[in-house]
Amino acid sequence: MFNQLEEINARPAPFEFYTAEELWNNPHTSGQMLAYHLNPDVDLSSRRGEFIDRSVEWIITYFGVQEGTGIADFGCGPGLYASRLAEAGADVTGIDFSERSIKYAREVAAERSLRIDYVRQNYLEYETEKQFDLIIMIFCDFCALSPAQRKTMLGKWRRLLKAGGLILVDVCSMTMYHQREETQTYALKLLDGFWSGERYYGFLNTFKYDDARVSLDKYTIIEPARTRMVYNWLQYYDQDSLRAEFEECGFDVVSIYGDVAGAPLTSESTEMAVVAR
Repeated sequence: MFNQLEEINARPAPFEFYTAEELWNNPHTSGQMLAYHLNPDVDLSSRRGEFIDRSVEWIITYFGVQEGTGIADFGCGPGLYASRLAEAGADVTGIDFSERSIKYAREVAAERSLRIDYVRQNYLEYETEKQFDLIIMIFCDFCALSPAQRKTMLGKWRRLLKAGGLILVDVCSMTMYHQREETQTYALKLLDGFWSGERYYGFLNTFKYDDARVSLDKYTIIEPARTRMVYNWLQYYDQDSLRAEFEECGFDVVSIYGDVAGAPLTSESTEMAVVAR
């Protein structure tokens, strides 16, 4: 048992492991994630419904979304942004590798006769001949990617943008990083049964990496037949590091806001939303 506890509490190198598939396509957890997406009163898989409404209204105004505006929504989930943007007349493509979320999004689009092309694929591997006026990645998905994955993503976006096209991406700020603390938690059916419908024991280790400006929530799920680990990484930025990363990949940063609803950026902002071309 000592060796098992050593493994559970071991601190990996930043972005050493990538387990997004286990979170988004596991039959049980994908259902849990979809339920959180669709709950308008919580900020978990998606933001609250009221915020999404304000955010979409701002996006439509700021980016001049109109009939035929081509938008790609990377990490679209069940289409909460894509549906609203399509209702404003945009020609939307949504990319997500959660089979359950894409199935739900397609059903909604069909019911509402919305012009949305949903693609069930890992967005790191997505390729198309289309080009877009606007590319969005919302709810800090960008921060869950490793430096190499983010560089791949930015290069892909440059290829997929029309001349004069823009991207909108939100990221975690250093203010949020300083609010995080290293913790260790253990519980029977950790997170109220989120990880399995059967009996299990769960460990959560939260690690911070000051030099890399990264945090990790490391979940160890112990079930009768197996033990699995899920790694949720987040990268954090200040304005200088955010600009530097985008400019290194050939983007010009147009503006930085406090969120994707256009709030002013302040020292209290836990997120930043970057507009770049």
